[in-house]
Amino acid sequence: MNLEEVNEGIETNRARKRIGRGVGSKTGKTSGRGRDGHKSRSGYSRHPMFSGSDTPIYMRTPKRGFNNRFATDVVGVNVGAINGAFEEGSEITPADIRHRGLVKVRFDELKILGDGEVTKKLNLVVTRISQSAKAKVEAAGGTVKVVAAKRTPKQRVADSKDKS
Repeated sequence: MNLEEVNEGIETNRARKRIGRGVGSKTGKTSGRGRDGHKSRSGYSRHPMFSGSDTPIYMRTPKRGFNNRFATDVVGVNVGAINGAFEEGSEITPADIRHRGLVKVRFDELKILGDGEVTKKLNLVVTRISQSAKAKVEAAGGTVKVVAAKRTPKQRVADSKDKS
């Protein structure tokens, strides 16, 4: 076999199958859809998770665990990533870190972690920071200011009970 013979015998422009054109054409009358039923109708489509008379798999699978509505979502960012994304001497807040695209998920609090090197003087204003990250930032001549996080719904409930 030669390279020019590879495609021999392959129909490149096969004519489309014409259905519903008489009983002698193999796909006449019912047009290959069988007889009655919903599947024989035009516009038919079935839900992708449909499984006949069975209970669907997503209903058979048990739920697991507890979903805490008041949980605090904490996301970590390493100092190495912050060092590469910001200029020297700039004040960095969790909002700035989100705007630079270092965190792409929703979070309640941001924790700065100590992986990576700090070569610039960074001024961090954060709610949580690891000891190693704080040591690296301060060793490079930067500052770390730890501020209180926004109040969670749980704290608001506790505060309202204290007032009454």
